[in-house]
Amino acid sequence: MAGAILLGVLMHGVGTAWARTPPPITDNHDPGFGTQGKVEIVGVLQAPDPSGIAIIDGRMFLSFPKHDGDHAGPVLAEWKDGRLVPFPATAAPIDAPPSSRLLSVHGLTTDTQGRLWGIDDGKIKGQPIPPGGAKVVGFDVRSGKQIAAVVLKEALLPGSHMNDLRIDLTHGAAGTVYVTDSSFDGHPALVVVDIATGRQRRVLEHDRSTQPDPGYQTVLDGRVLKVDREHPTFPGGGADGITLSRASDRLYYAPLSSRRLYSLPTALLADFSKSDAELAAAVSDEGEKGAADGLASDAWGRIYTTAADHDAVFRRNLDGSFDLIASDPRFVWPDGIFADDRAVYVVAGQWSRLPRFHDGKDLRHPPYLIARIGIAAPSEKTQSGK
Repeated sequence: MAGAILLGVLMHGVGTAWARTPPPITDNHDPGFGTQGKVEIVGVLQAPDPSGIAIIDGRMFLSFPKHDGDHAGPVLAEWKDGRLVPFPATAAPIDAPPSSRLLSVHGLTTDTQGRLWGIDDGKIKGQPIPPGGAKVVGFDVRSGKQIAAVVLKEALLPGSHMNDLRIDLTHGAAGTVYVTDSSFDGHPALVVVDIATGRQRRVLEHDRSTQPDPGYQTVLDGRVLKVDREHPTFPGGGADGITLSRASDRLYYAPLSSRRLYSLPTALLADFSKSDAELAAAVSDEGEKGAADGLASDAWGRIYTTAADHDAVFRRNLDGSFDLIASDPRFVWPDGIFADDRAVYVVAGQWSRLPRFHDGKDLRHPPYLIARIGIAAPSEKTQSGK
């Protein structure tokens, strides 16, 4: 009996302890969540939805493709004094041939001479790409004059989605363009264009490095999502992000639905005599890079990647290590990205909220934001690398 009484007392004490309110939890949260890094909002747009971005001499240029909506705004513009100014100032008339006017500018970049380049995917929602619509265009922003327009013909497919581009001035008489064709119908590839001659070709169309990963899964807006070509629930596909090494001797690229980063020597890629098999044999798998849309290289050759499933921007250092540069809940599908010797700029495009991913409902919430994150030169620890 005494043992039973003692057990009852002990159990009463345990029950009382269980019923107590635990102390507040203050120091065991996950530091990886929430806002990190110094994020400055430098652009606020109500419409249209921006995609590409490039900075030249402190001037910000933005692109506004029409493949997901035939909007009334400019397809290429400068963000100036808090408003969009169409660029170039003297645009071709609306009834000009597609080869002579801008239809749907997507990716933007600069070359080593400080000129602006864009890929016009030529795609307006609900319409086929017209002859001459898809093209590489170049501009001298100081004079406002167009310096190049190379129409994509042999390298273009009816379902092409010419996404982003980089300019290599170390190969070809006037330079070589590398374009990612993400493809609207499952035929992603890299496209190589000689600026001087217009010669062009598709490469690595069947290589793993341009293809989406089978079973790719991500988390967006709190939803766990998988690739489903029949019923897409988020932007997905093949070759998308693209950037060059500092010396333009290596091209880095990645499929949209993949966490792998790939690279290839530009000396081979720019050589039209090299076969697809030779190029495929030279592709290097650079390892994990996160779920990136855009890629960009800074003045030292470090690579920045957007990370939609973390609302973040990552950086791949020269030694191959990665850093989280910034995360912010406002980074809803960070898309276009640009880096120089002072900052990284990123466009929060909200592309994952388009109607086609939500049973026809447009879940985007303007305004659309352009963010800037300051950077500094690499430390000695991360100086070594390719």
